[in-house]
Amino acid sequence: MYWRASASYSKFEFDEHNYPINRSTTTRTEDATPEGLTDARLGHIVRLLSDNATLVVSGTRIAEELGTTRSEVWRAVEHLRELGVQIRGHPAEGYQLEAVADLLLPEIVGPLVSGTIFGSRIHHYFRIGSTNATAMQAAAGGEAEGAVYFAEQQTAGRGRGSNSWESAASDGIYCSVIFRPQLVPGDALLLSLIAGIAVSEAVQQTMGLHPDVRWPNDVLIEERKFCGILTEMNAEATRVRYVVVGIGINVNQSAFSPELEPIATSLRIAAGHAWSRVQLAAALLKSLDSWYRRLAAGDTDSRAAIFQEFEERSSFARPRLVRVDEDGGYEGVTEGLDGRGFLLVRTEGGLRTVLSGGVRAVPNHGR
Repeated sequence: MYWRASASYSKFEFDEHNYPINRSTTTRTEDATPEGLTDARLGHIVRLLSDNATLVVSGTRIAEELGTTRSEVWRAVEHLRELGVQIRGHPAEGYQLEAVADLLLPEIVGPLVSGTIFGSRIHHYFRIGSTNATAMQAAAGGEAEGAVYFAEQQTAGRGRGSNSWESAASDGIYCSVIFRPQLVPGDALLLSLIAGIAVSEAVQQTMGLHPDVRWPNDVLIEERKFCGILTEMNAEATRVRYVVVGIGINVNQSAFSPELEPIATSLRIAAGHAWSRVQLAAALLKSLDSWYRRLAAGDTDSRAAIFQEFEERSSFARPRLVRVDEDGGYEGVTEGLDGRGFLLVRTEGGLRTVLSGGVRAVPNHGR
């Protein structure tokens, strides 16, 4: 784990949030849209066009609903087109959606996850620097547990060290969630484990695919990564104040750069066709809610159930020959998780506990 600590603040990252690529230039949230074109206003336009999908909606009507001018509506529509929303303009008549927008808007995702801790706290951005950075800032300001931050595109998605997250516009699910668990800092790894479980479960339920969770927080299909998880924590010595879990899923990407292609994939590539991000995001939040409630129960049986589920969904749990990138690197055979969720590896020198190093399968060896 990576730690940066002061008197009352600790931060750690459990593993890389994505593949090592050139780091993007940071873009602040408030710089994401032209002046006056807030994400809420852009979302309002999309919802209005969606609710009237068979009609042409006049610029005047849109302007009246937004309390703005037609010229501002035109600027907003142009910005939405730049972000990939397919809107057709009809001269002297108005605007119409060319295709149903698969956008992770609160009004679309919220009703699908009612009854969970996330249902009424969904925030959406068309373009943002980093959902994790935004969520961490909100949590520091007192944002409640269960707040979710979705982005259609990240310009500075973050990972371990200097790695970045490649966030193609509206092709993936890029989200961060705030938790305020009753845990000691040493148990925060459990949140990373349940996030991996939730991703695997959601993909299996909605798509019929069977992902493999690589300890502690990568999710793979056919040995290639389609999901990364970044967990950050603010804590005192004996208690967690809040944790932000960031999840990035490659959903509908059709190709990757030559350097990523051998190690990266998407659900679209794996299945051969595109998927609804809305349905997958809803399934993810419902699964995450279920596993978090088990964790919050705080009893031994609940923790044991989490470890068992993770081991059943991970070929890296036991037994598998792996290479661990810590302490100079070493190889061994995995033997499951210890009582805190750390990976156990049997080496020639004895049993070792993996605390922070990346874990990779040794080629040509399976379970």
